[in-house]
Amino acid sequence: MKLHYQESGEGRPLLIIHGLFGSADNWRSMAKYFARFYRVISVDLRNHGRSPHSDEQDFMLMAQDIESLCRELSLNKVHVLGHSLGGKVAMQFAALQPQWLDKLVVVDISPRQYFSEHTPLMDAMMALDLDQYNSRKQVDEALAHDIKDPGVRQFLLMNLQSSDAGLYWRINLPGLKANYRNLMAPVCEQQILSMPSLFVYGALSEYVTEDDRQLIQQHFTAAAFSAIDKAGHWVHAEKPQRFKQVVEEFLRND
Repeated sequence: MKLHYQESGEGRPLLIIHGLFGSADNWRSMAKYFARFYRVISVDLRNHGRSPHSDEQDFMLMAQDIESLCRELSLNKVHVLGHSLGGKVAMQFAALQPQWLDKLVVVDISPRQYFSEHTPLMDAMMALDLDQYNSRKQVDEALAHDIKDPGVRQFLLMNLQSSDAGLYWRINLPGLKANYRNLMAPVCEQQILSMPSLFVYGALSEYVTEDDRQLIQQHFTAAAFSAIDKAGHWVHAEKPQRFKQVVEEFLRND
């Protein structure tokens, strides 16, 4: 599959892979910052952003999509940074093409099995008849009945687009829901990988536990860890300056 991507900067390639319900747009400010040092390529995963929709989605397919993009752009030695779902895709890509990886940055996720937390969000979005609404504000108010957190709603609403025909969701909600079990599955269960790896996580997040750190070290033998104080799952958005500092130090340290 030919993924949509955004590119800026020059130098060693740095691939940025967003999380579930996200897109390259969510990483625009980070991409701008890192483009001072690197050739930054921010991708939209399949069924997200401006990339094509598909009825099939799992970590191997998404890693192969990243591989195809690297081949298209003639990239054979890259840094890869992935958040949440994108972090798992990054780990799977590292297992698929370890010789292409220079350094790996995984943000607030481990390679283990996770369990359903997002199905109610998809159900709430899919339940809306968008033909009945004329504005983002109206959709926000309708979602508030089932999704109480305004920050979560604002994140999801970044996927709401408008056209001459009206409002529509840019992400492939039916495809994501149908493949959701695959998106919660573990990765790298059989691999032992030795590339320099940094696992950044929010100190307030439950996505990376002490057990997870032990699991990560079993599969990524050169793994380093960085806990960001007073941050949850959205580390890069909650503590952007500290996040930039930690990642930059890791990538620039030879």
